[in-house]
Amino acid sequence: MQQKTRKLWGTVAIIVLLIVYPLAIMQIYVTTMMDLPWWGAILVLCIAGLLWFYPASWVVRWMSKPD
Repeated sequence: MQQKTRKLWGTVAIIVLLIVYPLAIMQIYVTTMMDLPWWGAILVLCIAGLLWFYPASWVVRWMSKPD
């Protein structure tokens, strides 16, 4: 696959990730962690916010791979 094609698919993957990941975290929070105190909710959501970096960085590394 050419780098140009990988960049197109990688961009689509990152956009999908930026839409699906927050919705999934929100659903998990609403169904399982609603009883947490405010500081626990902030902690969980901050950690979840940092964790999206790993799949996004994998996609970016895959996109920038030379031909």
